Amino acid sequence: MSPRRKKPRALQTPIKPASVSPDINIQSLIDGCFTSFNARSFRKACQVYTKQIMKRNVRIGLSLAGALVPAGLGKSCIIPMIQNGLVDWIVSTGANLYHDLHGVLGYSMYEGCPNTDDDMLHQQGVVRIHDLYFEDNALYDTDAFVREVLGECAQMDPGGRYTTAEINRLLGAALIERNAKAAESSVLATAYQYDVPIYVPSPGDSNIGMNVAALNLQETVLSIDPSRDVNETASIVYDAKKRGGSSAVIILGGGSPKNFLLQTEPHIQEVLGLDEAGHDFFIQFTDARIDTGGLSGATPNEAVTWGKIDPTQLQKSVVCYGDATVYLPLFLAYILASGKHRKPARLFDKLPAMFKQLQKDVTP
Repeated sequence: MSPRRKKPRALQTPIKPASVSPDINIQSLIDGCFTSFNARSFRKACQVYTKQIMKRNVRIGLSLAGALVPAGLGKSCIIPMIQNGLVDWIVSTGANLYHDLHGVLGYSMYEGCPNTDDDMLHQQGVVRIHDLYFEDNALYDTDAFVREVLGECAQMDPGGRYTTAEINRLLGAALIERNAKAAESSVLATAYQYDVPIYVPSPGDSNIGMNVAALNLQETVLSIDPSRDVNETASIVYDAKKRGGSSAVIILGGGSPKNFLLQTEPHIQEVLGLDEAGHDFFIQFTDARIDTGGLSGATPNEAVTWGKIDPTQLQKSVVCYGDATVYLPLFLAYILASGKHRKPARLFDKLPAMFKQLQKDVTP
């Protein structure tokens, strides 16, 4: 008979799954039934957000990569997040914001099939994003809208230099002017109403940037200032930390928006030489593999080596592997069901003061 050993310290928390019932609510489902693997990671993400990130002194940045807005997450999730103060600033691909414009201009996305005759769709004037279809006229009309709005701005301010946040605010304001109810379906319009700055790290890599380039060919000069974007986003994080608060990053997908959101800390520490330790909270929903070495799949632990994440706060970092179009609606439903509220930070009008403070602290 083998000797009875003392219970190992590793065996301290038994898994006790709840039973799914017809009347189970979203919080009970996730807290009680998401017990292992990516489900448990997702449960942790929900609990970290509601119990820690929701605090008043945490500044929350959100990054968007992949066709999330065309997939419907703009209206279903991102707009409610802005309205409920669950995100303070955003970094997005230009494509998400360009497709955000279609709805207010009268165009819809349609359910389609990924296994189809694309030549036939092209001949019929249908554009495909995997299993989403839309009319190609949406592209032409949206292009015209962008050129109209930004062209008028360029005429009023010849040679003006703008941050991508200012460009996106102009578009959001124009949507509201066109349709007072635009914020019901547009991320840009909602961000304008709630003073949420939205940055685009690769402004030329979308139809919005292409239309800015077209205006410049016509000598309607309107320039985008990427350096100001870099410094301004760093000032958002630096201001939060200087006030004794924390910084949280919520990452949907990966790509350039993920890095642009995270690089604010290396910019503060490594480049500007200011005393800082890294972001305090890190939640990512991604389908990217870690073994390819790409930034999209890079872990919070790896981010520590770059100064992006505070090494003392790694327990507040969570990566959930899978499709953000599945995770985000459940995530938001859990947060809203918690009953906790957060006042919108309305950062846009505060950007000049935050920028000046960063500039002052960097200047010898």
